[in-house]
Amino acid sequence: MQRISTHTRAPLWGKAGTRRIEAQASASLPPHTLMRRAGLGIARLAMALAPHARHIWVACGPGNNGGDGFEAAVQLQACGFHTTVSWRGDATALPSDARAALTRLHAAGLSCTPEAPSHWDLAIDALLGLGSRRPPDGHLADWLQRMHAADAPLLSVDLPSGLDADTGVGTGPVLVSRAPRHCLSLLSLKPGQFTADGRDRCGTLWLDDLGCAVDDASGSADAWLPGFAPDQPRLHATHKGSYGDVAVLGGAPGMVGAPILAATAALHAGAGRVFVGLLDPAAAAWDATAPELMFRPHHTLPQHGQALVCGCGGGEALAAMLPALLDHAGPLVLDADALNALAGQDALQKRLHQRASPAVLTPHPLEAARLLNCSTAQVQADRLAAARTLAERMNSVVLLKGSGSVIASPGAPALINPSGNARLASAGTGDVLAGFIGALLAQGLDPRSAAWRAAWRHGDLADRWPAHRPLTASALARAWPARA
Repeated sequence: MQRISTHTRAPLWGKAGTRRIEAQASASLPPHTLMRRAGLGIARLAMALAPHARHIWVACGPGNNGGDGFEAAVQLQACGFHTTVSWRGDATALPSDARAALTRLHAAGLSCTPEAPSHWDLAIDALLGLGSRRPPDGHLADWLQRMHAADAPLLSVDLPSGLDADTGVGTGPVLVSRAPRHCLSLLSLKPGQFTADGRDRCGTLWLDDLGCAVDDASGSADAWLPGFAPDQPRLHATHKGSYGDVAVLGGAPGMVGAPILAATAALHAGAGRVFVGLLDPAAAAWDATAPELMFRPHHTLPQHGQALVCGCGGGEALAAMLPALLDHAGPLVLDADALNALAGQDALQKRLHQRASPAVLTPHPLEAARLLNCSTAQVQADRLAAARTLAERMNSVVLLKGSGSVIASPGAPALINPSGNARLASAGTGDVLAGFIGALLAQGLDPRSAAWRAAWRHGDLADRWPAHRPLTASALARAWPARA
């Protein structure tokens, strides 16, 4: 069993992939082995999370998730914990493994109650798991509400009830809990645990592979956690030219701050030189807080030999410039208004698709919806699918921002970034991310690596940000070397 962190590198398997792993493992083991191992793992984690608990409530559902809960209750009772098992159902309707687990429960002297207890020190949500196709309702919804309203820790079995393993979309509202949440994923980690509603619902995530560790030699995993992104070492015998140039184009009237944030981020993320071309003719070509930035008239920005970050605060004026940029610029980061200029423009999208130099697109869900000609809700309903579709359509790396940012690229497994938190939900942090990506492109990283490494560092900085210090985009842009 392992605790999953932002440093974890691992394949992610959705419902179909996890079912294949389960079937292969079951075929080589005695009957009911996996469920008994699951129950033991749940009980061990429960005891580690609440070693002094006097009363543990195990709420069980109508399928194999409930069977895992039965097995956990047997183990907990054997270790001396007072255990209440809540379950309503027909034993003959249970799957065979769960029915065997219920028999073991009764043989251990435990019985099931159709009601929730009045108090408990730890709750175990074994209501709905991987195979669930309906939201929690009736007594299941009531028990779930009680668990989240209590002060006691909550441990979910495999998935929090109602969370889709593939998409991370949860049925019903995200229940705000005052107590710690934990989720023990069984056999595999799932994409939905890391994106959309997944991170809020899972809390601290653990994995028990039940002794059936599976690699991804066949390349069939649905996505990957990318793992830790260390900074690249710098040799002594190098100079500023060794780390590339970044040009930042944007800053229409009233939006000059956006390209300056991106440029500052690129500078602090290690670019050798950073040029800024502002679209506001009245803007001062100087930033006293960052004298290293080199301001140029936007039409004189060099277009060869450097990475270009385009779109930060660009406004409508950027649309007329985009065709030439797509044709002639080198490694390219398209953000904000550059993405809006692409939306609905088949000719521009064709130009992007045919580019020889790499491009990284960094849409938030609304921008992705404009590019896909759909609603934001449709993007959020399946973030992995939306990012993959955009990557194929644009022949580019796509970083779909949000909780569990998805990095998709043609012909490669999607990545889900596990770092970051809601403190990044403020103006300008997306511009900082674009600048980070530009700096890594300038230093020679391929676009996929630049995108996920920048996203990971961007989120990691927020995760380790001091609680007493406001997280602003301007502070974040300067944080890379100080906190890396």
